[in-house]
Amino acid sequence: MTDPRPPAEDADSAPDRLEAEAFIWIERLDAGAMTRPELQAFKRWQGRSQAHAAAFEQAKRQWHATRPALSALLKADPDKAARHARLARQPAHQPSRRAFLGAAVGMATVAGIAVAKPPLGLWPSPSEWAADYRTGTGEQRTVTPADGVAVVLNTRTSVKRKDGADGRAGIDLVTGEAAIDLEREGRPFVVAAGVGRSLASAGRFEVRNLQDQVCVTCIKGRLSVEHPAGTRSLQSGQQVIYSRQRVGDVVSVDTAIISAWRDGELVFNQTPLAQVIAEINRYRPGRVMLMGDSQDRRPVVGRFRIAVLDEALLQLQHAFGLSVRSLPGGVLVLS
Repeated sequence: MTDPRPPAEDADSAPDRLEAEAFIWIERLDAGAMTRPELQAFKRWQGRSQAHAAAFEQAKRQWHATRPALSALLKADPDKAARHARLARQPAHQPSRRAFLGAAVGMATVAGIAVAKPPLGLWPSPSEWAADYRTGTGEQRTVTPADGVAVVLNTRTSVKRKDGADGRAGIDLVTGEAAIDLEREGRPFVVAAGVGRSLASAGRFEVRNLQDQVCVTCIKGRLSVEHPAGTRSLQSGQQVIYSRQRVGDVVSVDTAIISAWRDGELVFNQTPLAQVIAEINRYRPGRVMLMGDSQDRRPVVGRFRIAVLDEALLQLQHAFGLSVRSLPGGVLVLS
């Protein structure tokens, strides 16, 4: 077996790739199904450098810290346990050897098994690794995919360049959140996300693609959102949400709250606690797990600095009387 090698990229994101590879090896080792050649391939990978060895040790600590919390979560929530069991029974995808050795998919496979939906989101999926631009946890980055267009990528965001046959520039937001600033009037810039796409010639808008749901917000100017179920026109201060099956109605929103992340803040206004924790997990290394359904819908009002999210968690702990259990690897269990 050939051990997975990451595709060439800038040095800043290399540790992120090592972390992803380490988690894939951890999962394979934990399953107890390693053949002798596969075990030899793992040993070669682990011994390739001190960075490889350190990434594996860190992944091992986090993996063993997360598993007890996951077990407790499944015991406390029968619905989540049933869904987890269904996913576990699904057959794994078996790519060809060419696919295994390919840059993006090969990096995210071990023993020919593609990890399409990593458990607890501990590492990026193969589609994310294939992106032209990508940010890690807590990272923001500005790219210029076309003249006069600035795209700010929020945390854990993956984007592919997507230039249409008609000459219109654009991107495909694979996952995450992006703010698009169009400096001057010109040809429509296209942002594809899920089954829909957003088009604007000037102004500023934001697109968020998470958990099979896309949210488009017009911050300044106007834009059009095209979906198989219909087209929506947005003006400043308006938003629309769509899924694969349907597109919602246009609603008015507070754009200052929507765009707060660009100023390094997260703002919540009567947001259910479970959603707040999910949002914090996008920016914070490790994992925060909220136990008990009774806590999920409790509303949160607050403004938190992204740079010090552990302080936000401390505030939530005191505000809701939560107990906190700290586990290795940055895992926190709130109950």
